[in-house]
Amino acid sequence: MQLTDSRRLTGPNLIWDLPGAVLEVQLAEGQAAADVVITWQAQVSLVLESLGLAVQLTQREYPGGVSLAFAAPIDTLYTAMEINEWAFESARRVLAGEPASDLALDLDRLSSELAKERDPRLLALAQAAADHHVNFCGDDEWTTVGMGAKGKTWDTPELPQVSEVDWSQLADIPSVIITGTNGKTTTVRLMGSIVRAAGLTPGTSSTDWIQVGDELLDSGDWSGPGGARAILKDTRVDVALLETARGGMLRRGLGVNRVDVSIVTNVAEDHMGDMGVHCLEDLTEVKFIVEHAGEHLVLNADNPEVRRRGQDTKKPITWVSLDPNDPFVTEHLGNDGRAALLCDGSLVIQEGQASHVLLPAEDIPITLGGAARYNITNALCAAAAALQMGLPMEAVRQGLGTFESNPDTNPGRLNLFDFNGVTALVDFAHNPHGLRATMEMVAGMKFERFAVLLGQAGDRDDDSIEELARITAKAAPDLAIIKTMDQVSRGRSQSIVTDMIEQTMLASGVPQERIQHAASELQAARNALTWCKRGDLLLLLCHSERGAVLDMLNSLEADGWRPGNALPA
Repeated sequence: MQLTDSRRLTGPNLIWDLPGAVLEVQLAEGQAAADVVITWQAQVSLVLESLGLAVQLTQREYPGGVSLAFAAPIDTLYTAMEINEWAFESARRVLAGEPASDLALDLDRLSSELAKERDPRLLALAQAAADHHVNFCGDDEWTTVGMGAKGKTWDTPELPQVSEVDWSQLADIPSVIITGTNGKTTTVRLMGSIVRAAGLTPGTSSTDWIQVGDELLDSGDWSGPGGARAILKDTRVDVALLETARGGMLRRGLGVNRVDVSIVTNVAEDHMGDMGVHCLEDLTEVKFIVEHAGEHLVLNADNPEVRRRGQDTKKPITWVSLDPNDPFVTEHLGNDGRAALLCDGSLVIQEGQASHVLLPAEDIPITLGGAARYNITNALCAAAAALQMGLPMEAVRQGLGTFESNPDTNPGRLNLFDFNGVTALVDFAHNPHGLRATMEMVAGMKFERFAVLLGQAGDRDDDSIEELARITAKAAPDLAIIKTMDQVSRGRSQSIVTDMIEQTMLASGVPQERIQHAASELQAARNALTWCKRGDLLLLLCHSERGAVLDMLNSLEADGWRPGNALPA
């Protein structure tokens, strides 16, 4: 067996809702997980008991591996990782027929590290926050009690005594966690527009940046606990909008104890095989980690996985659907439930028999006149969550109706450019579920010819890569440019990926003369612009060089570039 990962869990996670330490163990061929679990349990229990710590163990088996975890107080998580790694090494020796590791050699060291790490003030503050029903968010750098404009943050090494805290000044602010395979970033930004329309300051953490109001605090992927903590400690924030992706929840768990609303936009196959997630049911459980924090859930009834898993929750739900006659949703409403629906072309909030019409879908710019149905779903999710948090209905209407998906507000997601009758659409669709929705939108658009850029990172499985090619082939593009993405090769040669895409497209009936290759994403976009003529649609699926492509298109549009003209060097 082989240890592939050791990490600390700071909040609710895939395994359970407790903080602690976890190992990912790859089993040897033919090795029984039960043997590994029993041996590890004996070794880790020995250490925990010797250190006077509670023994609370669990495991999660998956094909070819097992997660081994134990609960630990939040002020001992680094030492907990060392304990777990010691137990694994000792268990490995036992299973190999060798003597177990001698705990006497390491007990003093572990005991000393445990004593140094312990912080009774941190635990006392966490308990007091729970007693006062306010959020607690702490790590080894800083600790926040309450949220945003109603919270207070201390450097963790300088925490006050509980008696020194003025609890009357601390409270939570309206907050939402948003997750899903696709649509979460756009939904976060739609909600930001609603919050601004209400005259409040949103704080958003997402896969692109951390932002408070109109101020960009940092660029990059901040969709994990670190992004949530940064937003919750900023006292300018009136409403917290926290995008929460799969990776952060798997690595650390949730970064917040409690929010008003948790949204799950959809669940579809993506990133399979990572940290014990090997099937769609596993991935669904990862996304539903947000259930631990949300007082209310907003769930997409049109997504089979979300609908299936959502029926297991005991928390109140607003179901979102584009089909107002869905018997499942109708039954929910008949039981005095709540739903956000597309009815006769308009977004409607239905509570039992009472209906509140928001606005026509075609009046929401990001739906492209209603053609981008997946963005209607995103808008319904945003509206349902905003109203549940107490934001005014008029702010919802205004926020949705004025949000433009451009490179400044929503970079790389449904960004439109017009070059004298040529439409260039830059989008992030990067998995089969997202691309299928995008192609359905394209099918409803008018154009003479259609070109698409296509590529994939090296860490996706063969089935996902081939399915991208099949979906593209079904859309019958007049030109498919297969791009090389060396920045995201991730252990597999991009030539293998691009060849797989080409062979699948050929097998799916795309003529060879309609397929091109480009050495980079930016070059692929330039090739598409060189090829186009008036009336064409260019679907530029951009990922690794999105910023460079957007900069080029912005510059061309500003300079009045026309199809047929030479491109600047």
